[in-house]
Amino acid sequence: MTAEATPRMPASPSLTERQEERRRRILHASARLACRGGFDAVQMREVAESSGVALGTLYRYFPSKIHLLVATMQDQLQRMHLTLRKRPPGGDGAAERVAETLMRAFRALQREPHLADAMVRALTFADRSVSPEVDTVSRQTTVIILDAMGLDRPTPEQLSAVRVIEHTWHSALITWLSGRASIAQVKIDIETVCRLIDLTTPPVPVPDGPPPRPAAHGG
Repeated sequence: MTAEATPRMPASPSLTERQEERRRRILHASARLACRGGFDAVQMREVAESSGVALGTLYRYFPSKIHLLVATMQDQLQRMHLTLRKRPPGGDGAAERVAETLMRAFRALQREPHLADAMVRALTFADRSVSPEVDTVSRQTTVIILDAMGLDRPTPEQLSAVRVIEHTWHSALITWLSGRASIAQVKIDIETVCRLIDLTTPPVPVPDGPPPRPAAHGG
């Protein structure tokens, strides 16, 4: 199958420097409140007060708490991606590197379980009105995985494997947050699903037969 270009992150809406700085303050306030008390602690009025913006302004940036928390997750993934690029995963094979990448991301979320719970719950509750934001989170996760694989042009089969890996990672977060899976079990599940990468990697072509011998010259 033909390779496909690496999914690109959508361009951010055109914001002025002041608007971008305000948006960052809002996302930081959302993350701080979620770290303290999880999903229920993120109230739009408190986010507005904490970030120093008017409540009406906050709603112009994020129409609902779900929109805000999904955007918060996308912001957290961007931060993780920058960290991973500064300190890339080790391992000889793509599957091993992806498993290490996802476990490092998982441990980062593990350090802030209330924040992780708030963001995952927002993704779970998101309806169609939040589809663009959810798609952005999915594309960001895809780019992180493909970076770990070292791929610029994945095949359709490889992209399919990446989607299954994303679903497993998301499910592992949910089961861990609900107390139904240990960290050890999450690690096993992630390492197991990453083996799909090896199954979808095209084999290196092998030349047919031995190379031709040079012609003998008579003396």
